[in-house]
Amino acid sequence: MLRYVAHRLLASIPVLFLVTLISFSLMQLVPGDPAILIAGLQATPAEVERIRHQLGLDQPFHVQLFSWYAHLLRGELGTSLLLGRDVLEVILERLPVSFSIALYALFLTVLVGLLAGIVAALRQNTLIDQLVMTVALIGVSLPNFWLALMLIVLFAVQLGWLPSGGYVDFRQDLWGWLRATTLPAVSLAMLQMGLLARITRSTMLEVLRQDYIRTARAKGLPQRLVVGKHALKNVMIPVVTVLGIVLSLLLSGSVVIETIFSIPGIGSLLGSSILRRDYPVIQAGLLFVATMLLLLNLLVDLVYAWLDPRIRYGRGE
Repeated sequence: MLRYVAHRLLASIPVLFLVTLISFSLMQLVPGDPAILIAGLQATPAEVERIRHQLGLDQPFHVQLFSWYAHLLRGELGTSLLLGRDVLEVILERLPVSFSIALYALFLTVLVGLLAGIVAALRQNTLIDQLVMTVALIGVSLPNFWLALMLIVLFAVQLGWLPSGGYVDFRQDLWGWLRATTLPAVSLAMLQMGLLARITRSTMLEVLRQDYIRTARAKGLPQRLVVGKHALKNVMIPVVTVLGIVLSLLLSGSVVIETIFSIPGIGSLLGSSILRRDYPVIQAGLLFVATMLLLLNLLVDLVYAWLDPRIRYGRGE
């Protein structure tokens, strides 16, 4: 297993290199000059050129690329062109915000989606099954940005139960954090709940038809033991794959949701940086997201081996 982990980590290096190369190249092709944004619309051409020279934007593409990689190898992600702060410091500052909302949304997804899928499978072809699958289909079909706006209108504007935006640090006020992040988390999780419920239902139905399940029932085991001890573990193997996809979608969808709810996370940071051509922040943000997704895929594979001992990775295992 250790050999497999080492192999996967080494294989991730070329992927990260490709991601950084593509992101750096795309930012060079995007129209707009950050030097003009920094200098202002009233700046003279000489002032703009001076800022471009200070930032190294007047250098050839390959010179800028090699310089960026050299700084990256030293652990230097650069300085934000507009914030004037170290990029790594800015990302680490906003990391707990995005992670707390993503984990909250993941908790809601697993709790609701998994239970709904299991209940629908155990009540196959009943009214409960049809109702759960209809709600799941609606959840999969709704765009999260539209759902976020509708939730704001209902729960913040009309009912006044929850705030329409902002963020409260969970380390200072847990209840305030819960109220501030519920609408964003539900907006992120609704689509994933429907997806997980449908996958769980189909997988549970397949598992319940297996011979060992019929044997367990023939022995007189109660339903809760048959489902909880024998069926659920086998259901979780494909569900883990879905959860890996779900968490990646939660991280990628945070750009729109954090912008709508004015949450100071990595998603809103990337969104504002793209609009303002803040190259160092964009490149570092894409590198961070790619790294998180690669680590997430590795974690999913490791959970596979824990759930199913028959799965072996690497030579001699």
